[in-house]
Amino acid sequence: MNTIESTQQPVLVEMRGAVQWITINRDDRRNALNENVVVLIDRGIEAAGNNPDCRAVVITGAGVRAFCAGADLQKGVQGGAFDVDYSQPRHYLVDLFKRMRSCRVPIIARVNGHVMAGGIGILCSCDMAVASDDALFGTPETKIGLIPMMILPSMLRIIPERKLMEMCITGEPYTAREALEIGLVNYAVPRADLDEKLEWLLGRILDKSPTAIRIGKQAFHAMRDMSVESALEYAQVMVPSMASTQDAREGITAFQEKRKPVWTGK
Repeated sequence: MNTIESTQQPVLVEMRGAVQWITINRDDRRNALNENVVVLIDRGIEAAGNNPDCRAVVITGAGVRAFCAGADLQKGVQGGAFDVDYSQPRHYLVDLFKRMRSCRVPIIARVNGHVMAGGIGILCSCDMAVASDDALFGTPETKIGLIPMMILPSMLRIIPERKLMEMCITGEPYTAREALEIGLVNYAVPRADLDEKLEWLLGRILDKSPTAIRIGKQAFHAMRDMSVESALEYAQVMVPSMASTQDAREGITAFQEKRKPVWTGK
């Protein structure tokens, strides 16, 4: 095991083969977020993006109770997760969500338990999600006089508007099946099958061209923020660029020779 954080740390980061695992290691606090936790997740994703041998990232929580319960409210609103350092240009959560968006390696959420508040922001910033079917998903901020402001930009890109409005205003949780129906997760499976389904999904990623996936993620996020006309212009420039990569040439050659491609990631 190649860890860059010890097991005593609130976030564990380790490479398992070609997959970087990032585990929020605060089961006693239901894997709640504070600045240190967010910064360590950010560093883990940055390391994955800079590692040419990394093909995917898995984000999960320790234990079985929670994937992430959102901001740690142990210190309350003042002096806690909602404090803002006005000398800093951005909030640490903004830095994390931007990092996740710009990371060209697929990020998969392994939803091992309940996901609340800021945890929903992390979930929505992942590219795919596999959930235990007994997990609950919610934004209960209105119950304590708040609204899920920081995570709304990510939620708006995943959850249908009316369902999102209901979730944010009522603060009531959704079941895993409901989360699946609105596209918040890709798969909801019995807890005993969670890791098997995750490995199945990773297997369908790891046998594909890492170059195509990295370029594809970049294009996906770029096009989503463009008009259709601008996206088409962007696409016609990207096609010849993509076709000139070593992986594209290898993929076409392997298809012609009826063999499995040997990807170089270049």
